[in-house]
Amino acid sequence: MEPCRGRALRGRHGRRAWLGSAGQHPDAPKGPPVPSPRPPRPPRRPTRAELVRTLRAAGCVFAEDEARVLLASARTDAELAAMVGRRTAGEPLEHIVGWVVFCGLRIAVEPGVFVPRRRTERLVREAAAVVRTTAQGTAVVADLCCGTGAVGAALAATLEPTAVELFAVDLDPAAVRCARRNVAPAGGHVYAGDLFGPLPPRLRGRVDVVVANAPYVPTDAIALLPAEARLHEPRLALDGGADGLDVQRRVVAAAPQWLTARGFLLVETSEQQAAQTVDAFARAGLTVRLARSERYGSVVAIGRRVGNRPVAARERLP
Repeated sequence: MEPCRGRALRGRHGRRAWLGSAGQHPDAPKGPPVPSPRPPRPPRRPTRAELVRTLRAAGCVFAEDEARVLLASARTDAELAAMVGRRTAGEPLEHIVGWVVFCGLRIAVEPGVFVPRRRTERLVREAAAVVRTTAQGTAVVADLCCGTGAVGAALAATLEPTAVELFAVDLDPAAVRCARRNVAPAGGHVYAGDLFGPLPPRLRGRVDVVVANAPYVPTDAIALLPAEARLHEPRLALDGGADGLDVQRRVVAAAPQWLTARGFLLVETSEQQAAQTVDAFARAGLTVRLARSERYGSVVAIGRRVGNRPVAARERLP
């Protein structure tokens, strides 16, 4: 019998393991060893120029600004890649990074919540001017359809810390969560509900300023909005009814019951709807003037209650 050319070794459990002359087990696969698969490489962080090109190709108008925000917000290359993927798929930048700059403040924004627009900064400036020129002591301010609470938070930040006692209201639970975070530094109170409904009854006749950025997009025009708004923001924050002014009219009609004898109501509207807004103010017994933002094309209607007598005078800013 031909002797075995291998050698026997005793394994760790006392069993004999036969190795061939090449030091391999007889049943081991032949050929060179197969290398272990390498783990996938993490995505490489793109340069700013590369990111700008990617965003511009996806249709982002302000690609340079957005690239800067994404690069500053992402903590890792993988997180940046995920953010860029969401943005190029059409999700609003503000929902991705979780904030938006409004009147110089960083306002917290959650996915699915209406994103404050730059044009609404005019509403804040006009409300601040009203408080500065007319309020005696702390002004009671009600911010209706508050969304993230950006208007109220910015108004309180613009004025002295003790100049405003802020009450904000919105129907959307996600918006209410955001608003509570954003108005907390001002000591504001946020309520979930419809317009004046959830406000404390003690505020009737005691509110110095009501501000409202009520939805004013006509229902039929919703389909014409950019996909970012149409697909990612709540419809109740956009849809103002058949002519866009259903919610606005309700705010204007109820405001005199809550305003002081010489209180103010400020509402954002559009150039196309301004005449109808003025008419609603006059019907509610408020004097009214219009302030326009040439840069953003927004219009703010500023109404004032004059005692307890309905007044239909209409004043227009030059």
